Amino acid sequence: MTREEFMKKLKDDSEWAPGWEAIDQEFKRLYPGQDPRHYATNMAARAMLGGREYLDGYSIYDSPKGYKHIVTYGMTELYADEKAFGGEWNRWGYEMTIKLKAQTPEDCLWAISMLSNLARYTYTQKKFFEPYQYIAGNGESLHIGTGSAITALVTVSDTEALTQDTVYGKTGFIQLVGITEQEFQSIHGRTDKIRLLLQRMKEENPDLITDMDRTKSYL
Repeated sequence: MTREEFMKKLKDDSEWAPGWEAIDQEFKRLYPGQDPRHYATNMAARAMLGGREYLDGYSIYDSPKGYKHIVTYGMTELYADEKAFGGEWNRWGYEMTIKLKAQTPEDCLWAISMLSNLARYTYTQKKFFEPYQYIAGNGESLHIGTGSAITALVTVSDTEALTQDTVYGKTGFIQLVGITEQEFQSIHGRTDKIRLLLQRMKEENPDLITDMDRTKSYL
């Protein structure tokens, strides 16, 4: 799309949200005909109004493989913005995803809170995530108040969602994968071992689903 075409579209449709459309388009490809459960964040709590919420919302899809696939909205430019047109990467360049072994969307709300915190970290500290990094926890379950052995995260390009080319540049999808404390201690300071960990996990779990009941460690 040329800048002239972009400006005409913007003039004709004041509610146009090309970045949002790009995310939806990819997840509709993955889950045709499905209406996800969408959670919008409180407008008054958003950072642009002085709050602490940097994301506009989250969608939760039901994978036919038996897990919930969550995607964020807000790490990239979502709405019509002339200044964002034509970049190489769309804002931070990615939206976050996580695949949870969960029965209901309500079982995923703790993960939505976690994603909100990670978005706040990126926006306030100006530090973004890339594949094959680890995100340390505090040694306790990522799901606060539970006894899960999953205490930290590693990052990888989403195993299913593909990078989209948008009018603002590329929008990728970085998947967060829960790991045990033993696994975290094995890769702490040894990022070269993250690929080995993920390789071993994929042998039994090709979509890298986060199962908070998992106790087995792959390193």
